[in-house]
Amino acid sequence: MATRGLSVVLLGIGLVLGGCMQSTVEPASEANLTVRDKKLLAAAPYEKVNIPEPYKRHIVTYHRKETPGTIVVDSDARYLYYVLDGGKAIRYGVTVGEEALAWSGVAKIGRKAEWPTWTPTADIKKRMDVPNFVSGGPQNPMGARALYLYANGKDTLYRIHGTNQPEYIGQAISSGCIRMTNEDVIDLYNRAKDGSVVVVLAPGQGDAPFNPRVASTSSLFR
Repeated sequence: MATRGLSVVLLGIGLVLGGCMQSTVEPASEANLTVRDKKLLAAAPYEKVNIPEPYKRHIVTYHRKETPGTIVVDSDARYLYYVLDGGKAIRYGVTVGEEALAWSGVAKIGRKAEWPTWTPTADIKKRMDVPNFVSGGPQNPMGARALYLYANGKDTLYRIHGTNQPEYIGQAISSGCIRMTNEDVIDLYNRAKDGSVVVVLAPGQGDAPFNPRVASTSSLFR
């Protein structure tokens, strides 16, 4: 019980530091879904899960200085921000990479795909028992959409994509890619443009309450 109580306190601090929530954005409406989306999501091989409130999509006050249209990933806090005008952003909960597998830096969206295929990298195949190729569909771990991150004109092999394991939103268990619920990645896909800048913050640079930089600030809220 003590551990659970500490988690709640830290989560509360994280909400204060991560931006004040103005209003919850509703899950992607039917208008955002294609006929194919509706068919494939109806056949998804997972049960609907209740995403914790902090990791549901929200419009928040945004304190950083990136220009509107930029995507910012705060891996520490498990948030992805799509920057809006007027000091606001859409904040999505995400699954991020395990510490040893995470990537950080500045990239651009090199291409986008609906219901992408998946070809595991050699490194993933060493660590996991996976097929050589998975076709697009609800059984594919890439989910409904993928944004491919490029840096210096080269594919980084990191993606922002959907998932067939929505129960892990808010955790750090992926092989380095940023996972979103399929509904959220469809929403982001419809907003983000080819060539948009993606900033993935390095560990310790985000707003998670366990960062040393933030821990001193959090004392103000005690």
